Amino acid sequence: METSRITYTGDLRTEALHVKSGQLFITDAPVDNQGRGEAFSPTDLLATSLGACAITVVGIAARTHGFNVDGTEIKITKIMASDPRRVGEVIVEMNFPDIKYTDKEKSIIRHTINTCPVSQSLNPDLKQTFILNFAG
Repeated sequence: METSRITYTGDLRTEALHVKSGQLFITDAPVDNQGRGEAFSPTDLLATSLGACAITVVGIAARTHGFNVDGTEIKITKIMASDPRRVGEVIVEMNFPDIKYTDKEKSIIRHTINTCPVSQSLNPDLKQTFILNFAG
């Protein structure tokens, strides 16, 4: 089944449709690459997808093992590289809620992040840095 449809609307902007839900979003080229930077760039989406995927699989693991990660906030930093222009590193900083996680739960979280399908799909040359901050 078709996942999405993308229309190039001009001026380095696209409109993407998620076929199943009907949700739309736009992308815009970044300011440092001739764009307006008024929306996520395609490389922003790549970096953001890594963080979203990681917390999604962690959420699945947490549900399976009977603990909670609701309210986790994630900061994404994308670092570009050149020759060729590409994403060189994605830093995913996960700030977990003020819950006293057990060592076993923390181990499950750490292991699960490394199984994220987006992470597994990216070129091994792209540096993926995960920072886990547990408040409790």
